[in-house]
Amino acid sequence: MGTLGIILAIIIIVIMAMRGFSIVFIAPAASIIVILTNGKDFFPSLIGKEASFMTGLTGFVINYFAVFLLGGILAQYIEKSGAAQAISEKVLSITGIERPFSVLVAIFAISSILTFGGISLFVVLFVIIPLARPLFKKLNIAWNMIVIPLFLGIGTFTMTMMPGTPSIQNVVPTKYLGTTLMAAPLIGIVATLVSIIAGLWYMRHTLNQSLERNEVFEENDKSDEQIELKDKIPSFFSSILPLLALIIIIFIGSALDIENIVLIGLGAAVIISALKFHRYIPSHKQALSQGANGSIHPIFFTAASVGFGVVITLAPGFQAISNFILGIPGNPLISLTIASAALGSITGSSSGGLGITMEAFAQSYLDMGVNPEAMHRISTIASAVFTALPHAGAILSTFALTGLTHKKAYKYSFLVMTLPTSLALLAALIVAILVY
Repeated sequence: MGTLGIILAIIIIVIMAMRGFSIVFIAPAASIIVILTNGKDFFPSLIGKEASFMTGLTGFVINYFAVFLLGGILAQYIEKSGAAQAISEKVLSITGIERPFSVLVAIFAISSILTFGGISLFVVLFVIIPLARPLFKKLNIAWNMIVIPLFLGIGTFTMTMMPGTPSIQNVVPTKYLGTTLMAAPLIGIVATLVSIIAGLWYMRHTLNQSLERNEVFEENDKSDEQIELKDKIPSFFSSILPLLALIIIIFIGSALDIENIVLIGLGAAVIISALKFHRYIPSHKQALSQGANGSIHPIFFTAASVGFGVVITLAPGFQAISNFILGIPGNPLISLTIASAALGSITGSSSGGLGITMEAFAQSYLDMGVNPEAMHRISTIASAVFTALPHAGAILSTFALTGLTHKKAYKYSFLVMTLPTSLALLAALIVAILVY
């Protein structure tokens, strides 16, 4: 009964999310189903001060709020100052805008630079989509192709694979495994290369198919929106300096095992942005306030998923699921991969699923003697394999901003994240098993 209750709760989460309900509402509702079907004390399990939905939610907020806050503020400085525009113009000047594939590569490169520089993927959507629309219209590229370079840049290697990436997915395992953001660099580099090669191949292949079918840019209610270009913007070097500082600090700090290095790096990047972009920011008050406010939704969406995960992992019915996962034959990293991928797909959030995986299984695998760095990198990559499901927040946000539908663009969205990440995960597993 308890295990069936967990499965029912998971099904309800997926269905309600696809129907547009917020995970902040769905997660506690699904938690109630788990609590009731597993015979647990209702209020202590839901809002109790120990081992409850609420402690799972608040624990995630306590651990990661500063990361979301500083990341949100940095994103505002990069966007409001025109730094994102300067980076985009530089990349476009290198790739050119005369050929369709060049435009797709440019969008992929810009998205990658911004996300590896610590900018939230949701902010990148707001920057990239208005920038890309007139280019697609000018070259008559089918608008549903936009999801391919966009998701390849924000949803694959910069999110889970590259050593040192400041993404929340790369931060979560450090709290459970005692690792750094640079964990298992060899695995990460191999996975990154495989992901980029596979992603670019898929992008060119799909574009060629689209051109052969004579697909063209179709007008929609958002087709005339363009990015509001600023006349006065910082230089490319000034624009990318805060992002470079963040990356360098993370690399050096991780090598020296400095704690909370991502917070130090983000803090330094924000200070550099405030100083370098002072002439280009209409209002520091606005940038700080909007950045702070913008960090609330993403962290609560993820924290709600983690809270649900805490309820699941403490339910008696979860023991059968846990025993099944831990009992999968072969190298323990294989069963860890299955757990991370499954929980990431269930929640529609790689960070939420990863938080649940670490909470439920990290100590068990450490007790088995599994290398923590290999665990860090493998579980992080695996958490994103199947997160591009119809109910995923990034999918829904992108379609809302582009005016696209699941019918027109979901196939591309799913494949461009799942195919490169799956191949990268396979390569990462081989390296991890052979080397670690």
